[in-house]
Amino acid sequence: MPAAKSLFDPTTLAKYGRLSLIARNVVTGFLSGVHKSPYKGFSVEFAEHRQYYPGDEIRHIDWRAYGKTDRYYIKEHEEETTLHAHLLVDASGSMAYRGASISKFKYAQYLAASLAYLMLHQRDSVGLVVHDHVVRTMLPPRSTSKQLLQILHALEKTTPGGETQLAPIWDRLAGQLRARGMVVIFSDCFDQVSHLVHALRHLRHRRHEILLFHILAPEEMNFPFKRHTQFRNLEIANQLRMVDPGAIRSGYLQNFESFRQSLRVQASNLQIDYHLMRTDEPVDRALGVYLMKRLARRF
Repeated sequence: MPAAKSLFDPTTLAKYGRLSLIARNVVTGFLSGVHKSPYKGFSVEFAEHRQYYPGDEIRHIDWRAYGKTDRYYIKEHEEETTLHAHLLVDASGSMAYRGASISKFKYAQYLAASLAYLMLHQRDSVGLVVHDHVVRTMLPPRSTSKQLLQILHALEKTTPGGETQLAPIWDRLAGQLRARGMVVIFSDCFDQVSHLVHALRHLRHRRHEILLFHILAPEEMNFPFKRHTQFRNLEIANQLRMVDPGAIRSGYLQNFESFRQSLRVQASNLQIDYHLMRTDEPVDRALGVYLMKRLARRF
């Protein structure tokens, strides 16, 4: 008997329909298990709190929080805790690819929507950039109640398509994202690694912290095709090519893994958090990655 799918499985989430419902289910489901996870001690109720240390003034202890947790927390000023986050979502043609699971763009929608929901629940400021070769949507970071609705609407109305090189647009955005903070990128990163690294270095030079979620379909990584297959270029209209998968499989896998590892290593050299996200994996893993990064900034 096959195992039941997780609440966070992409194909399960797709049945919910609207992005707002999906994001809420992902975040509330994830947070309900936080006390059993490595993120124990993190709670949306303590968005403006930090742990008490000897030497802190007792008058700043939040006794209500102590009553709930049996731990001492210091209430901080809002400016000490607020994070400005920019969510960069790649909507180029290659993101439309889907294998047995949902498309890469749909997966990026789920990740971005869930993170926006969590960040705004934490009273952080969140902005959104959706792009292919040009910026389609740019919402500056805000922490208002309407911001989530604007982000979700922008994501839902976007259809991936169009030829693009990622590096030039990221390079231009580095000079446009004024509020220094955290830049979270959702992309398949299909561009020359050297060009991507140049753009990422520019973002780091602007003193942004960067989370790079490298979104790939399992079929792109495993190349399971056996019969002669017609492949379509998702970024160039009407470009089709018939290919014998067996003749190119070994070379393809070697080149693809070399590309991915080169990106991972060079991102690490820039102190960028690189995380591979397969479209058949539970989406809540991205929330855990973000929470660990968020906690690291506070202590």
